[in-house]
Amino acid sequence: MDLGAVTKHSASHAKPNGLILQYGTAGFRTKAEHLDHVMFRMGLLAVLRSKQTKSTIGVMVTASHNPEEDNGVKLVDPLGEMLAPSWEEHATCLANAEEQDIQRVLIDISKKEAVNLQQDAFVVIGRDTRPSSEKLSQSVIDGVTVLGGQFHDYGLLTTPQLHYMVYCRNTSGRYGKATTEGYYQKLSKAFLELTKQASCSGDEYRSLKVDCANGIGALKLREMEHYFSQGLSVQLFNDGTKGKLNHLCGADFVKSHQKPPQGMEMKSNERCCSFDGDADRIVYYYHDADGHFHLVDGDKIATLISSFLKELLLEIGESLNIGVVQTAYANGSSTRYLEEVMKVPVYCTKTGVKHLHHKAQEFDIGVYFEANGHGTALFSTTVEMKIKQLAEELEDKKRKAAKMLENVIDLFNQAAGDAISDMLVIEAILALKGLTVQQWDALYADLPNRQLKVKVADRRVISTTDAERQAVTPPGLQEAINDLVKKYKLSRAFVRPSGTEDVVRVYAEADSQENADSLAHEVSLAVFQLAGGIGERPQPCF
Repeated sequence: MDLGAVTKHSASHAKPNGLILQYGTAGFRTKAEHLDHVMFRMGLLAVLRSKQTKSTIGVMVTASHNPEEDNGVKLVDPLGEMLAPSWEEHATCLANAEEQDIQRVLIDISKKEAVNLQQDAFVVIGRDTRPSSEKLSQSVIDGVTVLGGQFHDYGLLTTPQLHYMVYCRNTSGRYGKATTEGYYQKLSKAFLELTKQASCSGDEYRSLKVDCANGIGALKLREMEHYFSQGLSVQLFNDGTKGKLNHLCGADFVKSHQKPPQGMEMKSNERCCSFDGDADRIVYYYHDADGHFHLVDGDKIATLISSFLKELLLEIGESLNIGVVQTAYANGSSTRYLEEVMKVPVYCTKTGVKHLHHKAQEFDIGVYFEANGHGTALFSTTVEMKIKQLAEELEDKKRKAAKMLENVIDLFNQAAGDAISDMLVIEAILALKGLTVQQWDALYADLPNRQLKVKVADRRVISTTDAERQAVTPPGLQEAINDLVKKYKLSRAFVRPSGTEDVVRVYAEADSQENADSLAHEVSLAVFQLAGGIGERPQPCF
């Protein structure tokens, strides 16, 4: 490790004074002009991680659904998963180290993680369409090369595509070919094989309006659409030719504002969807005949997918262990529908994709989606092999179902939540089941809910258990919430500290919007009184 060269290069990627950043689920994110030193250092860290795992590591330059002025970076581990927690700590430590301490921090990490410094390192890099991304990815490359790592710069990619590339490279091509062409072909072939089985005629199920958040999703979907156009026609909006990234558009905007993105013309009952800025989230929506807006979020996506998988397994006659993983934010109606109607077991984890992904890996087939539209389905290697075998051996209807399941497995990007892959899965299922978007939406009615924030002096006074559904501290808070919940029908409420700011997040659900609002307000007051609220007391919602 040429530490002299590291010091020399590091000086040209100087850290701004007093800047402290934390590596979280989304990696690092902040204003783009503060990230040059972080990018260089993540290049260094990726080389050490690659040497330690003897694998290709990915570095993605993106800030996902954040405004265009921001940027960020995250590392991708060997099987396309998120960076291991102990290395998140190393990332934070290295990013915040003062110039004179960088050598020491690199040596500490190498010793702690028993990194063989003689081992070769290979890093792949991708970036989104932000104006700052190209220059920042060059800083990553500087960090990789100064430590003697080899690299491949894929240039513009969606975040899930980079996860896919890393997974392919570390499985010797068994998962797929590590090129954009390979990605397009794998997904499109599976999609067309699946939709061939659809009995519905005409085009009513086969055209879709897609809001691309003025981001990378537009470029990649445009490159890909001719591969699957005989099965689906997509009309792209907010494709980056004139609007700003994530501004008044994209999955996050549609979900939080409960209204369509700017720049999309919607006729009644047309199927529409939105990606976020780096195309790892998707939500669907439509206008009904009366002009009312209906959002079909991650909970309903998980329900559609897991119900379909359960039906295929019944058809084949296989009793595999299937589970749906949600967070406390999943609507109570979705949980009830899955458990009581579909008889699919549901598990709850802490908020954050890494918790969901980890839990989903425990099942033969694990489906996870956050309500915001980030999710996928995971299939164990044993299941993949078994289904391939059954697709060859079974007869007639059973064989057809096994073949369909084999295509579904190929259609999912199992390395990460992927808006393009999820879109194709959803479109295939709707076509195969002959469902309109309204019929899908009508599987169950969401319980009215309200989310609020309460400012507190120190968010750490709140600690939780039971996947964040029960408050342990401060004393008396959970008892107060329990008493308030008893006043309303079909109600529940929970509070959790924000991961990024001194606020406590409140979620409440009840049989009517008025009751959900009232419960959320009363819980907010309890938090304000018992957890050190600051500023103005919480006001009623409306």
